[in-house]
Amino acid sequence: MPELPEVETTCRGIAPHVEGRTVTSVIVRDARMRRPVPHSLALELPGEQIERVQRRGKYLLLQAQRGTLLIHLGMSGNLRVIESTAPPRKHDHVDIVFGTRALRYHDPRRFGVVDWWIGPIEAHPLVAPLGIEPLAAAFDGAWLYRATRGRRSAIKLFLMDAHTIVGVGNIYASESLFRAGIRPGTQTGRLSLARCEKLVAAVKETLLAAIQAGGSTLRDFVGSDGAPGYFQHEAYVYGRAGSPCRRCGGPIRQTTLGQRSTFWCPKCQN
Repeated sequence: MPELPEVETTCRGIAPHVEGRTVTSVIVRDARMRRPVPHSLALELPGEQIERVQRRGKYLLLQAQRGTLLIHLGMSGNLRVIESTAPPRKHDHVDIVFGTRALRYHDPRRFGVVDWWIGPIEAHPLVAPLGIEPLAAAFDGAWLYRATRGRRSAIKLFLMDAHTIVGVGNIYASESLFRAGIRPGTQTGRLSLARCEKLVAAVKETLLAAIQAGGSTLRDFVGSDGAPGYFQHEAYVYGRAGSPCRRCGGPIRQTTLGQRSTFWCPKCQN
C-alpha cells in the first residue's frame, strides 16, 4: 500500500502540472472504488482552478475554488501525469483533464478513493480522524512521550496507527525502529523520553530518505512520471530476513506483529 513517502512523491510530482490550471473535463470509466466516485464529479469539477496540491496522511488534496478533490491511492493505485489523448489501459479508472494534459488514476484492486468535497477538508469523514503528521514540527520527543504513557501495545503497532500518527506504514516503522535501536515488540509505555526523542528523529530521517528515493515499489507503485521508487533497495531490515545486518553482520530476524511481517536485528535493537 502506498504510504506517506509514496503519496508525498506523487504530490510533489503532480503539483507543478496542475497548480494554477483549470479542469476542462473529467472522465470516469469505472466508479466502483472503496467509496464510489460521486456522479457529481464530472459535472462540478470542470471549470474549477486547482489552487494548491497538498498531502494529509495518505490522502492527496487538490484544493480548488469551491471545494477539494480528495484522492487515496488505496492498495495498488497510482496517479500519473499524461497526455490527455493517451489511450487508457486496463484499470485506468479516472482522468482529470487539463486541456492537453491529464491526471490519470490507475488502480487494479480498486481500493482507492476519488471524492469531491465542498467545505473545510478537515471535516471530511476520512480526514477528520487522522493523527499527527510525522514530519511536522509538533511531532517531537515530548509529544511521543506524552502520547505513549500508559500504552501497552507494541511500539511498532503504535507507529502504524493512523489515528495517532499518519503515514508510517509497515516498511517505514520497521526501518525507523532499526535506526532508533528499539525492538518492534517493545511495550510503548516503557519508552523513556530519551528513547522517544531518538525514535522521532529516526522516523523523520527514514521518511525523508524514502521521499528522496521516490518511495518504495514493492508491487505496483510508480510516481507521477511512471518511475518506480527504490527505497526498498536501501532498507536495513525490511524484507531481509536471514540476510546479514548491514551494521553488525548478524542475521536479520522476522516475526509477525498485528498480522504484519516485522523485521529486526537482535544485536542492534534492544
